[in-house]
Amino acid sequence: METTTEKDSYYANLEQMKLAEILENINKEDQSVPLSVAKALPQIEKLAAITTEKMKAGGRLFYIGAGTSGRLGIVDASECPPTFGVPFDRVVGIIAGGDGAIRKAVEFAEDDALQAWKDLSAFQINNKDVLVGIAASGTTPYVIGGLQAANQNNITTGCIVCNIGSPVAANAKYPVEVLTGPEFLTGSTRMKAGTAQKLVLNMLTTSVMIQLGRVKGNKMVDMQLSNHKLVDRGTRMVMEATNLDETTAANLLKAHGNVRAAIDFFYNK
Repeated sequence: METTTEKDSYYANLEQMKLAEILENINKEDQSVPLSVAKALPQIEKLAAITTEKMKAGGRLFYIGAGTSGRLGIVDASECPPTFGVPFDRVVGIIAGGDGAIRKAVEFAEDDALQAWKDLSAFQINNKDVLVGIAASGTTPYVIGGLQAANQNNITTGCIVCNIGSPVAANAKYPVEVLTGPEFLTGSTRMKAGTAQKLVLNMLTTSVMIQLGRVKGNKMVDMQLSNHKLVDRGTRMVMEATNLDETTAANLLKAHGNVRAAIDFFYNK
């Protein structure tokens, strides 16, 4: 298939551009990404709805991808426990080539169509779970193979791709297709395509976690208090919810170790 993400850049002779011109043109292209994501909102809603349904019933969310796409899935998964207080194994990111590929590219790992299912099987993935394949091109064999195997095992599948009519989308029951077009640097899908994928991932897990009750008002009341900044933020949340002074709120938070628990204790004591 012809992929728009691999088409020639709209800009020629990049090496002859002044630095300011390079930056302006990259920024110009980046501004198109949220508009492209907006067109995919109905697809994102369907994926978020089924993911919420599955996770409410005890299921997990899995991401598979290669290269930048795989790293983005791992980033999103790793941020869910500290942000929303969910166990680390509720959202799982898997990258072609294993964890070593997070930092260093593993040659040809993405071309193994059988490895994704082996990687997923190590987590005992089952039909309670959701699998989302992430692939800018929509042609990554690792992702296609994983989705196909998941479908054969009656597992809910989705994807995030940046081309229309891709093999990855064809193998996903809930595809999200964000058409980002040619990159400023031809084929460098860590740019616009990567930004689009990150935006969709943010929307997916944030909307799901809100529906799972992991947010109160507009606050991350289940966040992990893993550093001083977050303790200070948690203290302010308790102060706002209870009208306590800072010292009392801080002591209450320290005693309960969690913003939600501290606020609940205050109102139910």
